[in-house]
Amino acid sequence: MLLAQEPQPNFCFMGEAAAVLQLDPPIQPALQARLWAVAQALLAGGRFVDVVMGMHNLTVVFDPIRLCADEAMQKLQQGWRSAPKRIVAPRQRVLRVRYGAEHGPDLALVAQHADLSPDEVIGLHASAAYTVAFVGFQPGFAYLMGLPEALHTPRRATPRPRVPAGSVGIGGAQTGVYPTQSPGGWQLIGRVEQPLFDPQEDPPGWLQAGDMVRFEPI
Repeated sequence: MLLAQEPQPNFCFMGEAAAVLQLDPPIQPALQARLWAVAQALLAGGRFVDVVMGMHNLTVVFDPIRLCADEAMQKLQQGWRSAPKRIVAPRQRVLRVRYGAEHGPDLALVAQHADLSPDEVIGLHASAAYTVAFVGFQPGFAYLMGLPEALHTPRRATPRPRVPAGSVGIGGAQTGVYPTQSPGGWQLIGRVEQPLFDPQEDPPGWLQAGDMVRFEPI
């Protein structure tokens, strides 16, 4: 995958112990993959306390006693400049989904919002190719880019206090899978049985930034 042209990121400090690299929208999978490569390189360097991926942004956290702010910013900028322009092929992941009924209680609502039948929603959702933009919200929760525009659906007005582990949801322009039971406000359309987070594994998350994901109806 080759980036079409060199983007110009914005750099700024966030408080006294963090620096941010921010890219302008629109979201591009190749740029997210490049950010992940930067994050891995900076973490491997051992100078930062943490490196946090976001949607088209990257935040490095540093100890100002051990690393001055100017040096931290220089390392972040150099990390971006030295990142590979050609991104290696991503891992391919397949998630088998039971759509609808008790597994996807909001499927009918999403279908109504999209002016489609539930079967059409399932077909459209499962036909798309998704990219993990970043992992956040809870350990192992992957935000997936690539949801067909027809399925963009607002989050629930009132979040559920308990969303079952493995639930496939739609929140605005993204889709994702809840790795563990938790509160959540996304529209639930199905459920997977694949475990997505195990703290005993390395890495603990089954999905990682840059992965390509497809859903397969059961």
